[in-house]
Amino acid sequence: MHSTNYPKSGLRPIDELAAEICTLTGHLNAANFRWLMLIAEFDRRTGWSDGLTQSCAHWLNWKCGIGLGAAREKVRVARALEKLPKVSAAMESGMLSYSKAREITRIADAATEDYLMMIAEHGTASHVEKLVRAYRRCQDAEELSREERQQDSRRVSYRWDDDGSLILDCRLPAEVGARVMKALDLAVEKLPATTDSLNDVPAGTSAPRVPFSQRRADALALVAESFLSHEVLEAPGTDRHQIIVHVAQETLRDKEAGCCEFEDGPSMAAETARRLACDASVVELTENEDGEPLNVGRKTRTISAPLRRLLKARDKGCRFPGCANSRYIDAHHIEHWANGGETKPKNLVSLCRFHHHAVHEGGVRIEILDDGALRFVNHNGTAVDSIAPGYTQPLGDWTQLTTGPRGKQPRWLGERMNLDLAVDLLYQRAHRCKDVPAGTSGAG
Repeated sequence: MHSTNYPKSGLRPIDELAAEICTLTGHLNAANFRWLMLIAEFDRRTGWSDGLTQSCAHWLNWKCGIGLGAAREKVRVARALEKLPKVSAAMESGMLSYSKAREITRIADAATEDYLMMIAEHGTASHVEKLVRAYRRCQDAEELSREERQQDSRRVSYRWDDDGSLILDCRLPAEVGARVMKALDLAVEKLPATTDSLNDVPAGTSAPRVPFSQRRADALALVAESFLSHEVLEAPGTDRHQIIVHVAQETLRDKEAGCCEFEDGPSMAAETARRLACDASVVELTENEDGEPLNVGRKTRTISAPLRRLLKARDKGCRFPGCANSRYIDAHHIEHWANGGETKPKNLVSLCRFHHHAVHEGGVRIEILDDGALRFVNHNGTAVDSIAPGYTQPLGDWTQLTTGPRGKQPRWLGERMNLDLAVDLLYQRAHRCKDVPAGTSGAG
């Protein structure tokens, strides 16, 4: 028999500690679900899209202190739970942990949700994880038979449309296609989600969002730029991989109308030319009144290699508040060199392509404070900082969370899990709906 008396040391009994741990686990599960649902709604309504934040995961990384990889996983789980009512109900009641829900949402759909919930109820988080991993391996094996057909049918073709646009048509094996889409998805994160003209947005409204298909087209251009910047195909010292822009000195300095165009291409905005000139090679070309070249100077780098190393060591990536990007970084002149700004560390700041674009075309202003710190000011005059609104508010009372008396414990009694049988049953349920003819019921 267990004694009900407290020990002389005054320590709480182990059973009481265990009971409170399980109770708090239920509260945490319910609170975690509520938090995930807030994230799902926030992402669905694009509350993070202020023109300066790249995704909901970046916002969580900035405002909530969550690592970017973990933040992406939180968003994925949150959006998946919206389509899985039974998983959501179990987590909301405190019976299902985030660890189990995270694994279930990797493979669950309407056909397999009940079965996976049964596994989660009777097994541990480790059991669920092993089942999901094994089922995904089974899916991989099923796809192997298609590999040869995919390889035989791969192709890429293109044509020029009447308006000069390039039209690409490609068919790629699944592995190559996934690699391409992964590169595009990562590149999309570097691009603005809203239109550039932030100053034209009426007060109280958000900037119009750029269609995702257009952002993906921009991402393809970014991938091409990354490839060319590494000079994979070109010999060192050649300029074939570079994009050349012709801009008049007055246009660059005063943002006035004048020569500002790509070589053998269309014109561009003066502010875009100023952004490109922040961190580019410059060749001075002197012309006479008729536009004929008289003298061509030597090509010089606006940012020298030693200075770039200094900026990399000092800034360690993009300096914009909340941004964790450390790749595709530009050196930005706070006071443009065309207006007399010095190319020295105190007048330079590292910015990713997304926020460099926001500073120039988006109207964000950078101020140097008395202590040398930087302040980023939006076009409407509000400062951009990394403090979450209301962060000083006291924590909520966890005892007020609506949940059962304790977290749901698995019914596992230590027996060994028949993983092969579990995967086989899950596979049958997943394919049962696929085999049912259209317009008929899958019951029976």
